[in-house]
Amino acid sequence: MIRSALMNVMTAAALKAGRGLRRDFGEVENLQVSVKGPGDFVSAADRRAEKILFEELSKARPGYGFVLEETGLVEGPDKSHVWYIDPLDGTTNFLHGLPIFAISIGLQREGQIVAGLVYNPATEAMYVAEKGQGAYLNNRRLRVAARRDMGEALVGCGIPHLGKPGHARFKMELSAVMTRASNLRRLGAAALDLCFVASGAYDGFWERDLKPWDLAAGILIIREAGGFVTDAEGGQEILAKGSVCAGNETIHSQLLALIRSAD
Repeated sequence: MIRSALMNVMTAAALKAGRGLRRDFGEVENLQVSVKGPGDFVSAADRRAEKILFEELSKARPGYGFVLEETGLVEGPDKSHVWYIDPLDGTTNFLHGLPIFAISIGLQREGQIVAGLVYNPATEAMYVAEKGQGAYLNNRRLRVAARRDMGEALVGCGIPHLGKPGHARFKMELSAVMTRASNLRRLGAAALDLCFVASGAYDGFWERDLKPWDLAAGILIIREAGGFVTDAEGGQEILAKGSVCAGNETIHSQLLALIRSAD
């Protein structure tokens, strides 16, 4: 585990917010739920977790800006640092009692992601990375999988839910990947999906129409685990474009070619 002052701040904030999410997850049927859009729910637990993260990180690093899922942009006097916060990635899983959800915290310094944390309070799995310091799951150093044959690869993906665009494009990409990959998974929490690539549980992953707070932490965690991650066109505008393709060097290249061939 990384023991820097910055990571201690991020870890403490995530653990505090996670305690509330774990409690609410145990009482999921009693949550007050409002509808944010078709198939995309936001719960009282989500808002409480975001408030805790904002307060704890603001106290520890005053002046930093924020990009938050629920609140949006909060500018700070320190223009060189921005937190990207998703207080509950996998909200639909959470509300249906599936223990596949996470808090995601990424820190950008002068345009570069320099620290990332993804924490699943249900399993207590905490993925962390700092630029140049490697990536870890709790106390275990992470490395991406070594497989090079797409025919042996387990590939994660994101399926556009009800009300989102891109269904036709996804079907074409899925068809292309299914002809080559061993098998596919869709778990519904992109921040964790990226960490599964970093840990070697997935060999590759791609998804479109994501938000910066879904991606910021996981991008760095994959890179610090030795992986390759780009946008779905093979560029480096991941946060701006909201698309991602990831894996080790070989699988990333093969997966990127497959999804691009489907366009």
